[in-house]
Parts: sequence; C-alpha cells; structure tokens
Amino acid sequence: MAVFVVVMAAPVVYAIYLSLFQTRLIGGTAFVGLANYLDALQDPTFHTALLRVIGYLLVQVPVMLVLAAIAALAIDSARLYLSSVFRITIFLPYAVPAVVATLMWGFMYGTRYGLIGNLNDAFGWSLPNPLSASWVIVAIGNIAVWSYVGYNMLILYSALQLISKDLYEAAEIDGAGTFRVIRAIKLPAMRPSLVVCIVFSVIGSFQLFNEPNVLKTLAPNAIASGYTPNMYAYNLAFAGQQSSYAAAIAIVLGIVTVVVAYIVQAVGMRREGTR
Repeated sequence: MAVFVVVMAAPVVYAIYLSLFQTRLIGGTAFVGLANYLDALQDPTFHTALLRVIGYLLVQVPVMLVLAAIAALAIDSARLYLSSVFRITIFLPYAVPAVVATLMWGFMYGTRYGLIGNLNDAFGWSLPNPLSASWVIVAIGNIAVWSYVGYNMLILYSALQLISKDLYEAAEIDGAGTFRVIRAIKLPAMRPSLVVCIVFSVIGSFQLFNEPNVLKTLAPNAIASGYTPNMYAYNLAFAGQQSSYAAAIAIVLGIVTVVVAYIVQAVGMRREGTR
C-alpha cells in the first residue's frame, strides 16, 4: 500500500493539483480551478490528436490480435514444425526496446537510403513513402504490430493450454473437424484472455508516444508536436512551459482511457457470463 501511494497515487494527486493552477507572465502562478479542463475540452489540437489515436486503435488493435490469435492457434495445433522456434521468433520483437525498434523501422522506411528506397531503385518501383503525412500512421501501426503480436500470442496460447483434454476427446468422438474444434472449443476458451489483451492494447494505444516521437525527427513535416495526446502534453510541459495545462490534458486523457477500457472489459465480461 505504501509503494502504491508513493509510486501511483501521489503523482496523480499532484498532477490534479497542478492542473488547477496557471502560470502567467504577469501575476505569477494563480489558481484557476477547472479553467484548464474547459480549455482542454475545447482545444482543437487535443481533439484531433485524440481522434487520431482512436482511429489508430480501431485498426491496429484488431489486426494485431487476429495475427496473435492465428499464431497461438498454430502453435497449439501441434502440427507446426519447430513450434518452439516459431514461438520465440514471434515473441523476440517484444524484447526490443520501443525506441530501438522505431529507429530500426524508421531507417527501413527511408525512401533515399532505407529499404523502401533500395526496393524502388532495384526493381523500378514507386512504393509510397511510409513517412509521408498520409502513411505515417500506418507505419506506426506496423511497428506496434511487429512489437506486440508475440506478447499477445503468449497470453492467448496460455489460455489454450488450460483447455481440458476431455473436451478434445469428446469432440473427436463426435466427429468434429479442426475448424469446428477451433470455433466451439478454442475460441471460447481464448475469450477471457482476449478481453485482457484488448484492454491492454486500448490503454497502450491511448499512451502512444515513443513511436511518433522518435519518427518525428525523420518525418518532421508529417508528425507535429501534437500528433498524439501524450506528445501534445509532453511538448506543452517541456517545450511550451505550460505544465499546468499539460497536467489537465494528461488527466482528461487518463479519464478517457479508463472509461474506454472499462467499457471494453464490461462488455467482454458480460458476453463471457452469458455464453
């Protein structure tokens, strides 16, 4: 409890306290109550950044979890050659630090000296620039999928390992085929773990910071300082010297994240309970 208060509760309480003030050129720091929150709710930059990460998670999270589920089912099928090597290979990107992974992919995305540029030169292609304004969100999503498919795969694979062998024997006696076993036994068993993966992925999407912040150096025209809510709060605090307003942005983002994660969890648990 002491560790929780010091590490978790105290910073949140301080952020809330900080968000109630405003530093002015004349008059110094003044108490403004909920003014920062009202400004945040009317801030178009914050709205755009928030809508961007919502659109990002609506596409990236399903793609990532579908690939993770397919990988978990493939390993569990006992028909995959060298399944342990396959499992380690898919999980290995999760062990790569996010900054390193983003730098690696960022240089591969390069159209002059990177992989994209080399492919264009070698085959005479004209592949789109992943770091352009139109494609950079896709490029970020690709990095996230590459990094976290293995992590989610292990969670889903662990759920498959808990299935009783009696269910498989009963399905075999009934003459159920492979796809029927997957649909009637494996997918329902994966549902609670899938809900956990979705909740974690939603939280991670709202916290999107490392990938766009690193790629901003390589694509300054595509990624602005307010590209995501976390980047916006960070730049307000450390570049714009508006720590109080940044704290309000962070609190609002935290509330949105909690609400969305709770809704996802509640819907998932309700479906599981009525199954």
